[in-house]
Amino acid sequence: MKNILFVCSYNKWRSPTGEEVWRRTPNVSVRSVGTSPKAKRTVNAKDIQWADLIFAMEQKHKKQLTTEFSSFLKSKNIVVLDIPDEYKYMDEELVDIFKESVSCYLQKEK
Repeated sequence: MKNILFVCSYNKWRSPTGEEVWRRTPNVSVRSVGTSPKAKRTVNAKDIQWADLIFAMEQKHKKQLTTEFSSFLKSKNIVVLDIPDEYKYMDEELVDIFKESVSCYLQKEK
């Protein structure tokens, strides 16, 4: 089982979409979190420890994670997807982006 963590700012549109797209995938467990204290679900050390692979929507999210959780990230891979904050939850284009950009990483991880 691979544990996949999707990270955006507010855990409102992008990361929950990533979680929804991949949550029924065999041998994959997913969560979504935000980096902001105002996020629906704010990232914490347990999320980082749980994750085998972390997908950050933007470089700023990776930077926040590495600043706040550096001691937990030593053996973790953070992939920046470069998905701007211009999509709503389950936007068709966003779903397609997730399917295209994440699938290659999940195949590598098998």
